[in-house]
Amino acid sequence: MQNIPPRATKMAPVQKKPTYSIEAVDNALQLLQLLRDGGALRLKDAAAELGVAPSTAHRLLAMLVYRGFAVQDETRRYVPGPAMGVGPAGLSWTRLLRSLAQPHMELLCSRINETVNLMVRVGTKVRFLATVEGDTVLRVGDRQGTVMPANKASGGKAMLAELELPLIEQLFRSQNAEIGGDSIPDDEYPGFLRELETIRANGFAANFEGTEEGISALGMALHNRNGHVVGALSVATPVTRFRQAFDAGMVPAMRETCRQLEIDIAANPADAD
Repeated sequence: MQNIPPRATKMAPVQKKPTYSIEAVDNALQLLQLLRDGGALRLKDAAAELGVAPSTAHRLLAMLVYRGFAVQDETRRYVPGPAMGVGPAGLSWTRLLRSLAQPHMELLCSRINETVNLMVRVGTKVRFLATVEGDTVLRVGDRQGTVMPANKASGGKAMLAELELPLIEQLFRSQNAEIGGDSIPDDEYPGFLRELETIRANGFAANFEGTEEGISALGMALHNRNGHVVGALSVATPVTRFRQAFDAGMVPAMRETCRQLEIDIAANPADAD
C-alpha cells in the first residue's frame, strides 16, 4: 500500500443543492451538461433523464435553441449550439457507458457506502458523467457534470497513466498546454511522471485533497474489449474517513466492480474503439 498523508485538520463543506433551488433552472442546466458530455440528445431521452413529461423537456430544449445553446440536426436530435462555449466530450456512446455503469456503481456504493463516480477524459480534463452517493450524513456530494484537471483527479490520473510518454508531453508540456493553462511546471513534471509509474504498478490512483479540500479519492481506469481506456471509476470520501475505507477493502471492491463492468462494456457492440 502506498503512503497516505496525515489526516487534514480542516474539512471543506460538501457541495449540495441550494435550499431554494429553482427546478426549471436546474433542469435546464442539467440539459446543458447532457449536451456537453454526450454530444447529442433526443427529446425522449431528455425527458427520461430529467424525470419530466416530454412536453416539459421540449419547452426547455426550445429555450436552449432560442438562446443558441442547442441546435437540432437533420434527425431532430439536439446537439450543442455555438453558445455552449465548451465542446462536447466527443464520445458518441457516453450515454450508453452511463447506462452500463449505473448498476455496477450502485452495487459498489452499497458495499462500501461511499460516493462512486464515473468519468471520461477529454484532453487534459475529466468530465463526471454520473454519481451514486453513499447515505452517510458526511459524504461527498453529486459531481455529475463537473469538469476537473485530469492530472489532479484520481480517475484522471488512472487514465493518464496508460498513455504513452509522447502524448503525456503533448498534453502537459507543449506550447498548446502552456497557452491553455495546462502546463505542468519543470520542477513538478518529474514527480508527476514518477506518480504515473506508481499508478501503473499499483493499478489505481489516489487523490488526497488535490481537487477539493477535505476530500480524498481512489480511481481506476475502465477498458473496452480492445484494451483501450474508455473511462474511469472513482470512490470519493471525506479525507477523515479515507484510511478506514481503504483498509476495509476499497481497492479489491473497486477492482471487482471494474472487472464486471468491463465485461459488460466488452459485450456491447457499440462501445468505443
